[in-house]
Amino acid sequence: MEGELMSKPVGIIGAGSFGTAIAKILAQNTDVLMFSRNPALIAELNTEHRIKSIDIPENIKGVSSLETIGSSCKVIFPIVPSEHFRNMIKKLSPHINPSHFIIHGTKGLDVSDFDASEDSKALLTRAQVHTMSEVINQETSAIRVGCLSGPNLAKEILENKPTATVIASRFQEVVRAGEQLLNSKNFTVFGTNDILGAEMSGAFKNAIAIGSGILGGLELGKNIQSILITRGLREMIFLSKAMGGDVKTFFGTAGIGDLVATTTSTDSRNYSFGLRIGRGEKKEDIKQDTNELAEGVRTVKIMKLLADNYKLKLPIIQMIYTIIFEGFKPERAVKYLMKYPYGVDVDFM
Repeated sequence: MEGELMSKPVGIIGAGSFGTAIAKILAQNTDVLMFSRNPALIAELNTEHRIKSIDIPENIKGVSSLETIGSSCKVIFPIVPSEHFRNMIKKLSPHINPSHFIIHGTKGLDVSDFDASEDSKALLTRAQVHTMSEVINQETSAIRVGCLSGPNLAKEILENKPTATVIASRFQEVVRAGEQLLNSKNFTVFGTNDILGAEMSGAFKNAIAIGSGILGGLELGKNIQSILITRGLREMIFLSKAMGGDVKTFFGTAGIGDLVATTTSTDSRNYSFGLRIGRGEKKEDIKQDTNELAEGVRTVKIMKLLADNYKLKLPIIQMIYTIIFEGFKPERAVKYLMKYPYGVDVDFM
């Protein structure tokens, strides 16, 4: 299989910062086709070998056709925001067959068949929440599906700083493909068959990162930040258990590893979003001058609605939700959490 994988280019769908970072990693081992809907970006990539001031290897070629991705590539990495993921997969679907390997890099959840806008008391159920791998299975004939997860801050990868990632799939050949294509000098790949745990931890940690950023904006120090991260992990685990997930992956690279990186770095869009909220800015103003969506904003709302449905007490998620969507003062939220009667420290094992 290795020779077949290396003989064909690998497809990347999405030319954002993370898609570009993964494309550059892949280019160390194989040729890459990168899809974008932006003609100017493709022209810049193919003529100047640059994307937004980032130097791009010459074996990465830009394309504007999903059909080209499907017909030319055996392995495809879709890396687009979760709110656009299903529509993109629907467009890709006619060009996919069961021989394709699809390994997504989107850390979010799909709720495209749910609309809470008409009913403030609407409850969100597990049946209405879909991981990205579930979306791929629902919309395409692909069988061998996986996800890329872990502490992968795009800026650090683009600066060639060392890190690791996790390829999760129920199919061992997908894990091996990810290892063969991505392993390089500064990029190590671990594997797991717990794709649901990897996807849930990858999505949920974005919400906790916003909370950590809010504390940073309030300049409350590292002690309280560490408490929020550890108690936030507890809430991630409880919600995942309620949804039928196996939580062992939460204690590995795709769980704690990704959580620590995302909740402590200004290179994280979610942490930076929270930082600005903590400094007094409004959600709407931040969105207007931000190039890429902070996935955690949507995820906070999804987690809150799921917790309501399962009757789970997730005080950190509840407070982050009220700050973002109801204008609750961050200082009051911190006081509430400091007085919350947690009781036992570790109650999720």
